[in-house]
Amino acid sequence: MPKTAIVTGAASGMGRATATQLVKEGWDVLALDRVATEFEAHGETVRTTAVDVTRRDDVRDAVAAHVAASGNSVSLVANVAGIYPPSNLADFTEDLYRKVFDVNVLGVLNVTAEAVAHMESGGAVVNFASVDAFTVSPGQLLYGASKAAVVMLTKELALELAPRGIRVNAIAPGWVNTPGNEATGRMAAAAASIPLGRVAQPEEIARWVSILGSPDARFMTGETIVLSGGNVLR
Repeated sequence: MPKTAIVTGAASGMGRATATQLVKEGWDVLALDRVATEFEAHGETVRTTAVDVTRRDDVRDAVAAHVAASGNSVSLVANVAGIYPPSNLADFTEDLYRKVFDVNVLGVLNVTAEAVAHMESGGAVVNFASVDAFTVSPGQLLYGASKAAVVMLTKELALELAPRGIRVNAIAPGWVNTPGNEATGRMAAAAASIPLGRVAQPEEIARWVSILGSPDARFMTGETIVLSGGNVLR
């Protein structure tokens, strides 16, 4: 019987690549996104369930319904959903602050809380932070702060869930070839600044979800893996 994984932000970019990777490996994937859609992944149709991760009741209902239908507990969570509107001290608003932190921070908490209610020992949570949690990007005041919060949440949750045998780690991608990043018009300049000379592909990032969720990483928890092509060394 396939193991169940939950992937948020699954309709596009790194979330879609993650869902596709897990389907390829034989996982039963509950794909969540704000908008219901579907896509082909290795011969299977993946349908995303329309769920706003900032609404915990909706997350709870979606997870419980999938677990009941599949008969499986949850073995892996990939909290990929995130937003990154530009902001600085001169133009940020309270509404923008709440929107960024609700999706990027509260969303991680909501999904993790509801997923681990159906998770047994040996399960894993993989949060998506960002290199902006460790280095300053001009014009990303709120986004950088939200992703720094994800890094600390990862540590706190790892400590809290360790007695249950549940591991929590994070990935901090740098520049990745996603539609959102492409729309910035800065991909070529970004690639030129990266020591390895290119940006990452979503599939490269998705592979790390599999690694962190596998038994190979069973003694690793509370860590954040930076995937920046050498652009951020710490």
